[in-house]
Amino acid sequence: MKTALGVVVAACVCVHACPKEHHARTHDRHLVRRDGIEVFPPALGHNERILVDSFDTSTLATWSKYYSYRRIVSGEGADANKSVAQWTAGQWAQHGFTTRLEGYYVYLNYPTHRALQLKNSNGSTHVVSLEEDVLESDETTSFPDRIPAFHGYSGSGNASAGYVYVGQGSQADFNRLKTLGVELEGKIALAKYGGPFRGIKVKNAQDFGMIGAVVFTDPGDDRNMTEANGYAAYPKGPARNPSSIQRGGVPFISTYPGDPTTPGYPSKEDSPRMEKKNTPTIPSLPLSWIEAQPLLRALNGHGIDAKRVNRTKWIGAIPNVDYNSGPAPGTTLSLSNIMEDRTGWIWNTIGIINGTHEDEVVIVGNHHDAWMIGGAADPHSGSAILIELAKAFGKLLKTGWKPRRTIVLASWDAEEYGLVGSTEWVEEYIPWLKKAAVSYLNIDVGVSGTIPDFSASPDLHLLTTSTARKIVWPHGENQTIYSVWAEKAGEIDNLGAQSDYTAFVHRGGIAAIDLGTTRAPLDPIYHTHSNYDSYHWMTTYADPGFVMHKAIGQFLALMLYHLVDDASLPLEPANYGVEMRAYLKGLESKIAPVNSTARLDLTQLKDAIATFETAAQNFNELRASTTPNDFEHVTQLNHKARDFSRGFISQGGLPGRVFYQNLIFAPGIDTGYAPVSFPGITEAVQAGDFALAKEYVGKTARAILAAADELKSEEARPELV
Repeated sequence: MKTALGVVVAACVCVHACPKEHHARTHDRHLVRRDGIEVFPPALGHNERILVDSFDTSTLATWSKYYSYRRIVSGEGADANKSVAQWTAGQWAQHGFTTRLEGYYVYLNYPTHRALQLKNSNGSTHVVSLEEDVLESDETTSFPDRIPAFHGYSGSGNASAGYVYVGQGSQADFNRLKTLGVELEGKIALAKYGGPFRGIKVKNAQDFGMIGAVVFTDPGDDRNMTEANGYAAYPKGPARNPSSIQRGGVPFISTYPGDPTTPGYPSKEDSPRMEKKNTPTIPSLPLSWIEAQPLLRALNGHGIDAKRVNRTKWIGAIPNVDYNSGPAPGTTLSLSNIMEDRTGWIWNTIGIINGTHEDEVVIVGNHHDAWMIGGAADPHSGSAILIELAKAFGKLLKTGWKPRRTIVLASWDAEEYGLVGSTEWVEEYIPWLKKAAVSYLNIDVGVSGTIPDFSASPDLHLLTTSTARKIVWPHGENQTIYSVWAEKAGEIDNLGAQSDYTAFVHRGGIAAIDLGTTRAPLDPIYHTHSNYDSYHWMTTYADPGFVMHKAIGQFLALMLYHLVDDASLPLEPANYGVEMRAYLKGLESKIAPVNSTARLDLTQLKDAIATFETAAQNFNELRASTTPNDFEHVTQLNHKARDFSRGFISQGGLPGRVFYQNLIFAPGIDTGYAPVSFPGITEAVQAGDFALAKEYVGKTARAILAAADELKSEEARPELV
């Protein structure tokens, strides 16, 4: 058997974070070549060197083990959950941060009974295991208080019926089955992970009249790292353990995140509660592929065969399974998922170092809640890095250095249910954030593979690539984070709704980045939201020696340093023009096949982009000609760079989901995580609503003009009438 360690870097199509599909591709539009020629070893300034040298792999391992050996389910056992938040605050406080806990009183739910049983047409039954194997070599998998496999915010109830395999559970999958005459109403959906966010799969099943949903992991999504390719399964090797189960929340994240009973406002003890509209009413459960096998096998020869269904990624790699749709006559599933609703406290940890410019703030965040005793990748690779980052800035403070801009560290609670802690915090502080926030840096999963991975708003692209050139990558010879990223990924994605940056970007119009690493095809399997995302897995396979933790932490520290210390704020508004041109080209290609009848005129949008490009060019020229000692003008320009992206949220929210106000990119209505550019226009076109598309051409153009207006000098602004 092969037993490859996680040091192989190759072309990447993989699942990352909470979780994310990442696709290698080349591009010619990002401003990634403007920041100089690759130099090795990287040259660092005095303060940069202090920060980089402060990161230590042994203490990173200590922090990782602390978090990964604790049960940290949001709101469950308030004292235990609060103690982790308090411990984090104590660590940050040792390094000069003023810390506090901020509590929110939120709705969550927890399983009290779970069961799944298959009844075959011959009368035989199979009780489906909803448990992961206990592994002798991985001690946290045997802890008696280990967390059951369930879906947070799932509907509560019992369902017994025939069942249908629905592929990845997208709207297109369901519509295809309906077109082929497969009966969906009154049945249970059996969907595999991949494609839409899991909550969208359950929503689609509910919308098509189904009465329950089961979502399983398929080894076909593991690409080359499989037992079928000769790799041993974890813990003996790097391939997927067949019993691994991906837990997770199932809210309708593309409608709005946060507490579903307090949409749009912070959830306090005395807050009014609304009827839940963005969580399922049908029960759902997660499942391993080994336990999904008999369910799928019972559908062999029944319903529509996979070739006729003809849907992307319909066929997986579970042995002896044909991936027919079903249903199979006389074969039923009995699903029981009884949930207990609770409203209780969650706790965000906040740490602050005040800057000399109190109206300029940079926030760095990660969450501390996890779906298992473990979470060594998600989220505690990020949790460990944040403590080390606090230590690094503490050392810099001891030299007498003080940041120009205020630093806020945040350890969010209840991210896993639906970005709850961060969303409630943003909803409470949104007036201040819109006035003061320069950017938000998110590190949810710091390490899950060997390829550096970035998603960011366009104004942070240049800072991202220039910082990546300064950090040595621990694998390969004479490699930096930039050189590995440029070769193996080469793309900075847009921001959807995958982690705690969501409310900052889509509610506040704040520049943001989500950073970490992702898997190459021959990297060890990252068992997302499974008991096997453990300290043992991390130290044995993913990042032995915590060397990638160190490099990603160093990158984050330098990015934060320049955002809070550079006299001229290192944001690049002009890159929005570059990106919007690319988005426009993509939009034109989408509407071309239907535009003979739709007659959707994009002239207003094109003109607005041109106006923005001119304003951004003038802004750059003015910034280049302003001397650093011209404090007043530097400050004015910094505020423009900080504030211009608020214009993108100036025209109200998207149709049917007012939380999402960014008209340049947003999570797709049927993806949940993955972003869509010019979403108001794009999704209206996809829905065939060309009147709505025309309306959003105007709204999007006005939003772009509002951003352009913010960049203009006072002399260039038109007089207000």
